[in-house]
Amino acid sequence: MRKKLLALATAGLLATTTMTACDDSDQTSNANGGSDSGGGSGKARVGVILPDTKSSTRWGNDDPKYLKQAFDAAGVPADIVNAQGDRANFVKIGTDMVNSGVKVLIIANLDSDTGKEVLDKAKAKKIPTIDYDRLTLNGGADYYVSFKNEDVGKLQASGLIGCLKAKGAVNPVVAELNGSPTDNNATLFKAGYDSYLDLKYDSAEFTKGPDQSVPDWDNEEGGKIFEQMIDQQPKIAGVLAANDGLAGAVIKVLQKRGLAGKVPVTGQDATVEGLQAVMSGQQCVTIYKPLQPEAQTAANLAVKLFKGEKPVVGTQLKDPESGAYVPFVGLDPQQIGPAQVKEVVADKFVAKKDLCAGKYAALCAQYGVK
Repeated sequence: MRKKLLALATAGLLATTTMTACDDSDQTSNANGGSDSGGGSGKARVGVILPDTKSSTRWGNDDPKYLKQAFDAAGVPADIVNAQGDRANFVKIGTDMVNSGVKVLIIANLDSDTGKEVLDKAKAKKIPTIDYDRLTLNGGADYYVSFKNEDVGKLQASGLIGCLKAKGAVNPVVAELNGSPTDNNATLFKAGYDSYLDLKYDSAEFTKGPDQSVPDWDNEEGGKIFEQMIDQQPKIAGVLAANDGLAGAVIKVLQKRGLAGKVPVTGQDATVEGLQAVMSGQQCVTIYKPLQPEAQTAANLAVKLFKGEKPVVGTQLKDPESGAYVPFVGLDPQQIGPAQVKEVVADKFVAKKDLCAGKYAALCAQYGVK
């Protein structure tokens, strides 16, 4: 992945900058600089709207930190605001930004409907827009920055298949606990993992078990759904859980039944809890999506747009709803098993002191975490 990012930088698409510190991610973050122009009468700046803090720890901790660092380093002012899972608030934040001087708008939508509503308001004022991490279907953003999301799902499936093989599972029943039905990324993850798992189902190597989506990526709801799944199908032998939060909810249910560590479970996001579960054997794999390069890439595009430039992106992604092609920068995910946990720490994505606290210290030593 790093080689690919370097190649993009050499081609002039991306720019690297020096990182600085950040403030509390749940608050609006402001950087100094810029001119008084844009979508309204306020200070010219880049506006960023993030979706929530419940579905993944990244939205409250990592993305705001890395985005602010990138904008501070570029000397471009930015407001970074989290909608806290409230769709009406998401639209209000977007409306306020568009009407108060934002020159570029970045959004990670809660759903495509409200995302499109905000993008349309920006478009009406000729404000360039960037979809961040999640594509807004039929939204018409000017750029899209994310990971190769079908590849995420493929890595999840290959990890689960490998873990089931290692356990000597014969025709295992596999449950699928998918992400939010309103998140296009969840659709892409599922397309990726089903492209592998369907082959196993069709060949009768695996048996397809319960398959259900979790509204708004709600972990508590995910736990309830999985409880119902395993009540209905007690022979579930593997679980494709779409992210670490849902994986954690599944593991809690399995723990109550004495099945944690016996039933492989996948995840995604390389959270501290997910990595700990991977090392302890309760989670099969997680998927590491290096968020600093994703945030830096989006910020680099926004800075160029803020300065009146029009960045050229060599790749396009088709919006499956509108049929339009969106300039797309896609980053590579990485599969993380116990032996790869040290790589996530080496990248400073998680801190060793957090990961290796208490009972996990011995596991960190075992897997070479430094």
